Amino acid sequence: MHAFLRDMLQCPVCAGELRWDIAEREDDRIEQADIRCVRCGASYFVREGIGVFLPPDLPRNDLWEQTSTALGRYLHEHPDVEQRLMAAPPETLSPADRFYRALALEERGDFAQARAVADSALALLYTPEYRACHESQKRWVIDRVRDRPGPIVDLASGRGDLVERMARELRRPVVATDFSLRILRRNRRALEVAGIPEHVSLLALDARRTPFRDGAVSTLTTNLGLPNIEKPGELLAELRRVVSGEFLAITHFYPSDDEANLGVLREFGVAPLLVRESLVELLARAGWRVEIANAQTGRALPTPASELLEGARIDALPVAATVLEWCTVRAW
Repeated sequence: MHAFLRDMLQCPVCAGELRWDIAEREDDRIEQADIRCVRCGASYFVREGIGVFLPPDLPRNDLWEQTSTALGRYLHEHPDVEQRLMAAPPETLSPADRFYRALALEERGDFAQARAVADSALALLYTPEYRACHESQKRWVIDRVRDRPGPIVDLASGRGDLVERMARELRRPVVATDFSLRILRRNRRALEVAGIPEHVSLLALDARRTPFRDGAVSTLTTNLGLPNIEKPGELLAELRRVVSGEFLAITHFYPSDDEANLGVLREFGVAPLLVRESLVELLARAGWRVEIANAQTGRALPTPASELLEGARIDALPVAATVLEWCTVRAW
C-alpha cells in the first residue's frame, strides 16, 4: 500500500489515531507493518503490501474464499473432472467451465493463460447487450475521473477489472478495496503480471465501517459492488461520511415489475439496491444528491450452468430473462 494512505486512515472501530510500526518499505510503499489504535487498542497490519483494517466485530461471508476453496477441493476429489477441465481444448468447454478453468489456472499462478480463457468465457456467458452496456459504464467512469484530484478509491473491487483499467489508462494512484484477503492477494499477483502494480494500493476493509477519516476520499468508485455488500445497513451513510467529492457507482436496475428476479433479490436482501427508485431514495436519505448518468438498457439472461461441476453456475442472477437498466449513479 502507498505510504500516503496513512494520512487518510483512522481506526474503523473507534475512529482513533493509528500508531504505525513499519518493518519493511519499498520506495513509497509499505510492505510490512503492525498498526495499533492509540485509543481502543485494536490492532491491524500490512502484509505482502496489503493493508488489513477489518473491524473484528462485523461478521463477513467471504464468497471468494469459499468459491476458490470449494473448486480446489472438488477438483482434488474428482481427478477425472480436473483432467477434463484442464486438458481439453478450451473451445470444447462450456462457457461456465471455461471460466472455472480460468479460476483454476489463477490458483496455479498462470495469470496470462487464465486471462485469455476467462475473456473467451465472458464473451459467451453474457448477452452482447449486457457486455456492451457494462463496457459503456466503465468507459464513462474512467473518462469522468480522468482529471479529478487525489487518489481514486474503488469499493468492493472484487477481481479488480475497473481498478486495473483505471490504473493502466490513467497512470495515477488507485486504491482497490475488498474484505476478502484472498481476492486482494489474487489481484496483487494479477497486477504484477500486467506490469502496473506501482499504481495500485490494496486495502482489506469492510465498507460498512471503513478506516477512512471524515471526507478523506475525493473520488469513490464501484463496479457492480453495492449489491455484493451483505447486510448493508448504514452503508450509504458511512460512504457519505468519508466522501468529500463524488461517488460513481456502476450498477444495473431490475424492472419494478420483474417479480421472478425481484423475489430472489428480496431473499438475498439486496432488492433496495437494485431497483432505481429505492436506491435513489436511500441515497437521498443518507444525505446524497443523486444523478442517474449514462442510462441504457440491455437484455440479460441467466448464465449457463457448468457441464462438468454439478450444479455450479457463475451468477445467481438473473434467474429469468429480463431487461436491465444500466447506468452510473453519480452521488455527491
